[in-house]
Amino acid sequence: MKLELIPHIKHLNSNNFFLLAGPCAIEGEEMAMQIAEKIVKITDTLEIPFIFKGSFKKANRSRIDSFTGIGDEKALKILKKVSNTFNVPTVTDIHEVSDAAMAAEYVDVLQIPAFLVRQTDLVVAAANTGKVVNLKKGQFMSPESMKHAVTKVTDSNNQQVLITDRGTMFGYQDMIVDFRGIPTMKQYAPVVLDVTHSLQQPNQSAGVTGGRPEMISTIAKAGVATGVDGIFIETHFDPANAKSDGANMLNLNLLEKLLSDLVAIRKTINQL
Repeated sequence: MKLELIPHIKHLNSNNFFLLAGPCAIEGEEMAMQIAEKIVKITDTLEIPFIFKGSFKKANRSRIDSFTGIGDEKALKILKKVSNTFNVPTVTDIHEVSDAAMAAEYVDVLQIPAFLVRQTDLVVAAANTGKVVNLKKGQFMSPESMKHAVTKVTDSNNQQVLITDRGTMFGYQDMIVDFRGIPTMKQYAPVVLDVTHSLQQPNQSAGVTGGRPEMISTIAKAGVATGVDGIFIETHFDPANAKSDGANMLNLNLLEKLLSDLVAIRKTINQL
């Protein structure tokens, strides 16, 4: 996997981790542009390679009345505008085979959600677009089993693949990160740690996923110290009123301090 093959990605010579960050879902153009502008400013200052993240639709909702999106094409066009305006690559998740080719027209990285990472047709469809494929590790999967998901991409003549760990189910309503899995998965592809989703508390009785955002800094610092290649963070200027996954998103005002701390840890690790 060569990050330099991702269009528009900057600061590759900084020896920093790379960052996938943005809101859980694209709620509208103004919010997406506001969040992207803030993150670009921070990552340019800290010289962190940055990929803007936003879901163009949310298909895996707990309740039928949950927010699913503002319209596929409308959201994808906003992602394209973010890329063009700020000269950064973008990533979005896909849920159906037909999503792959459509989303590939607008974004640089296609993400396979954790619950769908064993769906061969979906993974192969993403690989066949020629885009970078980010495979979320299933909450139910071992680190070793992600080798097979990676092979589905590479056997489709696409060497551009990432693995993202987003925690493992711990009982019915909690997640844990097993940091032993990071060096294991790095044997197969560059590894990203999804800090915010790994702090989710799913399957709550109200049908709305909970979270522990106060632990974001702890998990992120441990991930960088363990040697992850990238960090994934969902962030919003008003998490309490976000339309999706607000319970585990990082307040945008806290992002600069967190990333500064992570860069310092990375520099120390690089000197060892």
